Order: sequence, then C-alpha cells, then structure tokens
Amino acid sequence: MSSNSISFSDFKLNKQLLTAIAEAGFETPTTIQCKAIPLILGGSDVLGIAQTGTGKTAAYLLPVLMKIKYAQGHDPRALILVPTRELAMQVAEHIRMFAKNTDLRFMAVYGGVGMKPQVEALKKGIDILVATPGRLMDLYLPGHVNLKEVRTFIMDEAERLLDMGFKRQIDRILEVVPRKRQNLLFTATWNEKVKSITQNFLVSPTEIRVAPEIKTARTVSQVVYFVPNLRTKINLLEYLIEDPAFRKVIVFCKTKNTATNLSRYLTRKYGEEFVRVVHGNKDQNTRVNSIQSFKDEEVRFLVTTDVAARGIDIEEVSHVINFDVPLIYEDYIHRIGRTGRAFRTGDSITFCAPNDEYHLKKIQKLIGQKIPVLSMPDEIDQPVTPYEEQQVILREVDMQRRKEDPTYQGAFHERKDKTEAKKVVKKGARKSVKKYFSK
Repeated sequence: MSSNSISFSDFKLNKQLLTAIAEAGFETPTTIQCKAIPLILGGSDVLGIAQTGTGKTAAYLLPVLMKIKYAQGHDPRALILVPTRELAMQVAEHIRMFAKNTDLRFMAVYGGVGMKPQVEALKKGIDILVATPGRLMDLYLPGHVNLKEVRTFIMDEAERLLDMGFKRQIDRILEVVPRKRQNLLFTATWNEKVKSITQNFLVSPTEIRVAPEIKTARTVSQVVYFVPNLRTKINLLEYLIEDPAFRKVIVFCKTKNTATNLSRYLTRKYGEEFVRVVHGNKDQNTRVNSIQSFKDEEVRFLVTTDVAARGIDIEEVSHVINFDVPLIYEDYIHRIGRTGRAFRTGDSITFCAPNDEYHLKKIQKLIGQKIPVLSMPDEIDQPVTPYEEQQVILREVDMQRRKEDPTYQGAFHERKDKTEAKKVVKKGARKSVKKYFSK
C-alpha cells in the first residue's frame, strides 16, 4: 500500500478524528502510518522499526483513539511508556490535537515535578496515560493509579528506554498490566537489547520496517569539520552563524557544562533574547519554556545536550550543529533528525576534535556511509592547542587505542592507571571549557 495512493479516510476512522487530522494540516499518511494503522485497528501486536521524523506517533495514536472512542470508567485503558518527559509532553500534545473533538481524558506523568497535581488529576479519571517508567512506578506503588484496565500497551522509543536503564521498571510494569492486551513497540534502532524485550512483550507481532533503522534521514545533508581544539570550534561556530541562513539552529554539546558555558558565550555575543539552553539540570518549566520559545522562533539558538536529541518535534529547524561528537552513536541519528523533518530539507554540521575521530568512525560504520569532510575556511583562526588541552586529547586517544587493542602500551601507562586517567581527562576538559568560554 503506497502512501501516495490513499488518504486517512481509507482507514475508516470516525468523523471526529478525520476532522482533527484535517485541521492539523495532515494531508497524506506516511509510510509507517499506512502500514501500522490497519494492523493496530485489527488488533495485532505490532513491532515498528522506523527512524525519527517518519510519523510513528500518529501511526499508533490514531488507531488507539479510534478504538477507545469515548470516555469510560475511571482507570486508563491505554498506556504509553516513553523514556523522557519531553517525549511524554510531545505525545500528550499529539493526543490533544487528534482527540480535540472527543471527550477522551488523557494526561502525561513524568519526573522532575511534584506528584501531587498528577495524583489529583488521576483521581478525576483517565482513558489514556502517557508515562515515563520511574514516575509511573512512583504513582502505582502507593495505589494512585490502577493498571488493571489497560487494553493497549505501547512502548515508544524502546531502544532509549533500555539505554536509559529502565529495564527493571519495564519488567515490573509487565507483571501488573493485564495479560490480555494489545502490545505495540516502536523503535528507531534494532539491537540485541530491543530484540530481547520484544520476546517478553509482544505476542506473534507483525513487524514493520520503514527505511533501514540505522540510516539517517535523506532530507538532511551531513558534513564534518576536523578541528584541532576548543578555541577553533568556537571560532568556526561564530563564522558559520554569521550567515543569515542559520536562522533556527540547535547546537548539541556532549556535557551540561559545555552547554551552559556555550549558551553564556552566545548570549554575550548576540543577546539573551536570541539564546536558550536546555539540559538535565534545568527545571521542568525552564526546559518547557525554552523549547516553546525556540518552536515559536522567538529565539535563534537552542543549545542543549542529548536530552533534546529525541522526542522533541520542532518544525523548520534550519541547522543542527554537533559542537561535540556524541558518545552514544545512535544519538547522532536522532540529533540530526531534529532538522529535515516532515519531508523538509535541513543541514547538519559536526565538529570533530582529534579525540573524537574514534567516535566519528564508529558513527560512520553505524550509518553505513562516510560523512563528507569540509576544509576549514581560510578566515578561521586556528590557534595552537594549549598544553593542558593537548594532554587531555592525548590521554583520551590513548584510552581509545587501548580499548581496541588491550596490548597497546600508551604514552601514559606508566604514570596513570585507567581510572586515574579518566579523572584527569574529565578535570582537564572542565578547565579547558571554562577557560575558553570566559574570553
């Protein structure tokens, strides 16, 4: 079935949903929607493997909303498990958009905020519950939420749920939801962890694969610059964003420390009204408001860690800049997937320091392609790498080589054991970051 030859009305959805879909501006179903919606409506367990930005949220929400139809009872009949509060809020927003013409009750529960308002809301009755695993168990164990009426259980971004260490909570949840239920699992990447949990979660599932799960979106161009040090990264970033084409930019950093310092640096350069920062140390309201300001194009730059790599749907992001190469290689796919969404085009640029070349090679192997290399513009000042930063780089490279070859004798093996070397790397990196961004 081709998405070009059918419309949403072909799925036999009710008038309330079709009206909401039209009002939301959805015209033609995506490939995963074409394949998943009929199967879910038919009651099958579904394993969906699709990269970010392919429309998988609507692919499971629309048939679930169709099956639930209207408010009934007190306890949730559909449970959607997600890894982060950002994704929980996004899914809830999609439900609000599609269920606007119904009386269905829904809410998202997640950590980082007080439980009392969530407990009070649950007391009023609910049909669809979106939850992160930790907060769901916080609410379940004291008896604030009853899962005995769950008939449809969805795991979204399953690979991330497992990467973030939620396997224990997932196993516990599987013990308390009814055995007779429909299960839907969606993942962007297929690996042994996800494969193992599907065996406990899904019953004779129908598998849907939309594009190779480790491929990056075709609508996103990718380039990489090899940079010798942090100062050169800053100079290159300044040079690039002078171009007005960089109108709506997400800058991804490896650590909260770098993200904070880079946002302060950009704020000094361009003004507070143009920059927002999002990472795990920011409170919930700050994160929500920052992302909303960026969505509404009130600010030009969103500086963040990988907390925003998944589960945040922002339209018309012009550029994604990887200020640092991610250490979780699948996150590269999700980072650059923040641009080029909904069939639009976008650009991604990666800054690769000498100690990141090892990780870049692993990413290229994962995505099955070489990322084109651009030469450093002549206008960019490339200062000599300071001794302290050079030592950090060399120690990291040493550890990488030792990881690949346990017999390798690095330059630092006589003076530092492995644990001590890691401490030196972390401490030296913090010093370098603080030094450069204070200029």
